[in-house]
Amino acid sequence: MTLCWIDGQPASQLSVKDRGLAYGDGFFETILVKAGKPLLFDGHLQRLALTGKRLAFSLDLLLVESECRVFASQMQEGVMKLIITRGDGLRGYAPTPGARGLRILQASPLPAYPPSNAEQGVRLYPCQTRLAEQPLLAGLKHLNRLEQVLARNEWHDAEHAEGLMRDTSGRIVEAVYSNLFMVKGGVLLTPDLSRCGVAGVMRAELLALAEDANMPVRALDLQMSDLRKADEVFVCNSVYGIWPVRAFEQLIWPVGAVTRKLQHLVRGLLDI
Repeated sequence: MTLCWIDGQPASQLSVKDRGLAYGDGFFETILVKAGKPLLFDGHLQRLALTGKRLAFSLDLLLVESECRVFASQMQEGVMKLIITRGDGLRGYAPTPGARGLRILQASPLPAYPPSNAEQGVRLYPCQTRLAEQPLLAGLKHLNRLEQVLARNEWHDAEHAEGLMRDTSGRIVEAVYSNLFMVKGGVLLTPDLSRCGVAGVMRAELLALAEDANMPVRALDLQMSDLRKADEVFVCNSVYGIWPVRAFEQLIWPVGAVTRKLQHLVRGLLDI
């Protein structure tokens, strides 16, 4: 039976009036759990606080943190998904004044990714679905993920492990469920996410690790021409860590020294 809590209690049913279902009015975190502990938890809590503030949610972070820690201790190992919705509402977009938010926690097994993804690298699919530019939602992991659903439905083969996504202006933004980095001339590059995209917890960890290691790093607008000139490319998230990118369409890259160094550092963070 799947472990699931709603507002701190075991439950498996949700009201049909919930605004998360009706409008995607909410946000979520996907957290790796090992030995009963939520990993990279401070980063997830920081993003929760930022998202709650940006979306004008009344969020008791201490309560959320406490519930997550107890839930993780019960599940022991796997992926914990925390969903926050604005709770029940009446018809119409306007939130009910003083509406109580809803907290959902779900446990899933660890995903069975092939070891070759991290060792030899992955091939990216060229997604045609574009990300809309909305600065108010940029960086947030909100519940409106139809763009990613459409993009992920573009490929069904085992050859591609991830897909590359661009915005409506053609700028490279991210992968479907990962953030993207390039290495050029020893400089770590990652797309600017001020217009759209998800500012991943692992992305933030890598930016901090690079700074601690005195590695030059820049977040900026990246085009397809930058991808063609890259020495190394990799994708990352807080569940699998880092996957080198070995190919995209006709482009091929080696698994470079910078990628391997960061992989080594990330393994310590995720116990993988």
